[in-house]
This record gives sequence, structure tokens and C-alpha cells, in this order.
Amino acid sequence: ARVAELTCPNGTALTLPIDGIDAIASTGLIREPGQGGNLPSGEAYLMPVEGGAEGVLYVDGSMADVGVIDGEPLRIVIRKGMATEITGPGGARLAAALDAKGPRARNVAELGVGTNDRAQITGMILEDEKVAGTVHVALGNNVGMGGTVNVPIHLDGVIRRPTLRVDGRVVVDDGKLVG
Repeated sequence: ARVAELTCPNGTALTLPIDGIDAIASTGLIREPGQGGNLPSGEAYLMPVEGGAEGVLYVDGSMADVGVIDGEPLRIVIRKGMATEITGPGGARLAAALDAKGPRARNVAELGVGTNDRAQITGMILEDEKVAGTVHVALGNNVGMGGTVNVPIHLDGVIRRPTLRVDGRVVVDDGKLVG
């Protein structure tokens, strides 16, 4: 695929180039010595092309280092693959956590889709990002996905009712997996 487009009723409108990037399935199946993963499992994710994401992201589910978001969402403006503005409840805290790790910590590091139909948003980001039909976007480190941004932070933000199109094909429709 070449491009992912993320929209949401809350105002999210984010374009992420993904040309040449391989997606990773986190299935929870860890059968061989030396394999790793996190539990609960249930997501597909990838690193967008560095420096290419553009738009605005409203995080309305949960945000790592912030917690569950009730009410007004967190607003993140993204230009040339970097979070340039972060506002809303928890925004100052998130910006401070990222800025403490240097300017590259604002990198758009990940686009992921939750596929676990038993996961729930609880404020524990390792479960929150797995909720079936959610989409998450992370800021910070992307080295584990093949990127070059090696900073000591990786923070995911979960969107509750996303629509995600990949090369124009809908894969998540208003929070429901399509396929």
C-alpha cells in the first residue's frame, strides 16, 4: 500500500505515507524460544514513512502517560511527520514528556489497528491499543519497526471511532473492522 488516511467524527484527518513499509501482526502466538511480544495481543501495526505524516489527530480513547480520555479529546497537529502542537486535557503533560526526550520524540512512530474483541479501554495502553476497531498512533521511537528515530520514549494514543482507508479501501469503518 502507498497511503493510509485516518478520519474520525471528532475531527481527525491524518494522512500517513506507508509506501514500502511492511505491516506487523501481533497475534499473541509465541511458540519459539527467543520470540517476544506483549499481552494481551491483537493488533496490526507499522511505521509510517518518516517525515511524511500530515494533519490533525484527536485522541479520544486513551494516551500513554496521560490515561483514559473522557470528554474533550487531546488534539495533536502533525506536520512533516512531527507533532507540532499538542493541546487539550493532558496536552501539556504529554508535550513535556516528549520534549524531555528531545525534539525527535515528537516523531509519528506508529500506525496500528486493534483486533482483539475482548480488550477494553482501561487506561493500560498495552490493552487499550488492542481494542478491536480502534486505531492508535504513537509518537517517539520507531527503531523496533525498522525506523531511524531512536529516542527513549514511545507513547500511543487510541482513537475510539476511526475510519481508516488504505489506498482508498476502507479497513476500519467508524470503529468496526471491515474485511
